[in-house]
Amino acid sequence: MDQLSNIPWGLIAPLLVLQLVLAAVAIVDIIRSYETRGPKWVWVLVSLFVNTLGPIAYFLFGRKSQ
Repeated sequence: MDQLSNIPWGLIAPLLVLQLVLAAVAIVDIIRSYETRGPKWVWVLVSLFVNTLGPIAYFLFGRKSQ
């Protein structure tokens, strides 16, 4: 438990919140969108498991313009 007290939570917490918000918004957008570039299930996996860059990649490359 001593190792957890040495973590600078003031710096890490905003990044964790940003990551969770980006992933949630990306997944909701994937589910609501009619069509994406590539299979939806792949974008969900990328958004979940590629940390912060996965949702950003979806918004840049995966969304189809309407």
